[in-house]
Amino acid sequence: MAVDEGVTEDAAGAARADGETVHRLKPNAVGMLGVVFMAVATAAPITAMTGNVPFMVSSGNGVGAPASYLVAMVVLAIFSVGFTSMAKHITSTGAFYGFISYGLGRTVGLASGLLATFAYVVFEPALIGIFSTFATTTLKDQTGTDVPWWAFAMVMLAVNALGTWFGVSVAEKLLVVLLATEVTVLAAMAVSVAVHGGGPHGFTFAPVDPVNAFKGTSAGLGLFFAFWSWVGFESTAMYGEESRDPKRIIPRATMVSVLGVGVFYVLVSWMAITGNGEAEAVRAASSANPLSLFFNPTERYVGHWAVDVMQWLMITGSLACGMAFHNCAARYLYALGREGVLPSLKRTVGRTHARHGSPHVAGLVQTAVSAVLIGAFWAAGKDPYTGTYVLLAILGTMAILVVQAVCSFAVLWYFRSHHPESRHWFRTFTAPLLGGVAMLAVVVLLVSHMGAAAGPESGSLVLRATPWLVALIAATGVGYAQYLRRRAPERYALLGRTVLEETKER
Repeated sequence: MAVDEGVTEDAAGAARADGETVHRLKPNAVGMLGVVFMAVATAAPITAMTGNVPFMVSSGNGVGAPASYLVAMVVLAIFSVGFTSMAKHITSTGAFYGFISYGLGRTVGLASGLLATFAYVVFEPALIGIFSTFATTTLKDQTGTDVPWWAFAMVMLAVNALGTWFGVSVAEKLLVVLLATEVTVLAAMAVSVAVHGGGPHGFTFAPVDPVNAFKGTSAGLGLFFAFWSWVGFESTAMYGEESRDPKRIIPRATMVSVLGVGVFYVLVSWMAITGNGEAEAVRAASSANPLSLFFNPTERYVGHWAVDVMQWLMITGSLACGMAFHNCAARYLYALGREGVLPSLKRTVGRTHARHGSPHVAGLVQTAVSAVLIGAFWAAGKDPYTGTYVLLAILGTMAILVVQAVCSFAVLWYFRSHHPESRHWFRTFTAPLLGGVAMLAVVVLLVSHMGAAAGPESGSLVLRATPWLVALIAATGVGYAQYLRRRAPERYALLGRTVLEETKER
């Protein structure tokens, strides 16, 4: 691990030229498949499908929802071209924080790092909300047992904390099992519909016609939900320091995550609509039970048992997603801590576990923050789904989309200023430029449709404050970076500069 210059490593960490030790994460702890699983888990396929597609069909672009996923996949693949080009030069658990610091400078880097950290911090309690909803509903429907949602929230907090404490390899094993089961049941529905020759009216190709992505009741809302379904795919870069051969693994894992998830989303949403029939799909998505959009074809073509299984896998899928976000938040907190953004953080969240090499303190801090947020929403009487999940997910999504857009422009400047020999007309210019502009457009879509996306919470104070909170955090990062530049230049010099020696800036 290094800060611009070479270092000498030992078992305890990495010794910097100034004599201090930077605690590092456990190296070679995860391979390419593990990184892919961690990234896909943040997307939570079963939650994205059952939670977003019915709303897209009923209130967004109608039967063009699968086409929205197709458009989003192309845009995110273009963004990833520039993102992965930079990942080949810089490997840091800070991901966006490190990339943007090198590309656009330490001030913009710290502002972006705080925004990214904030996004992942609020994503975990958001997923705890939807996990608790799925758990209470399924348990009551299938067993008649009525358990308060906060009990499940406490269980998820504990599971996430333990997963991070014991290191990324333990979290990887849990996620492999959870993801495999949820992907299997969705794939079973999609394949069964296809094998039976489509739904009651045969195959329909209107859902995958790109033109239909821009039609419907609110095409902008549909496109926003499509992009929302991918949030977290960029987390591949966070595991660079813990992966084997990160210069090769991280770029490949990122593209596999984007394209693999995209193809899956398109196929599953297309077959769900086809399995119902176009008109019937819109009615199902608009009914009192919008999940019937998926339950109906699953029961018809697979069997009632698969519907019961799907309900349980919605629980485990949201658990997997929350666990992945917990790991992301812990690593961002750790990245900021080990560089001493605040001096006291080096001795707390900037430390790693002596045996497991995990950001254990940062993980506990993230658990505490999530518990406080969950408690606050519970005290305010918010529903765990329509209140906690929706409001915090919108807040985090806006923050991370802004960071993604900034990262694209950081790629442009990085290769122009630091590596002119590596410049390429598409990989380091056209792709990041198009990706950045597209990401800004998605932010505009979000701001324009926040009220509709929030549903019954459209008048919430949290929702109204969302853009201002994002702006405040960014401004705080800019202001604090300038303070460090004037009052503590030695700390300012470290911002975003801690990277692995063997894959440091070249």
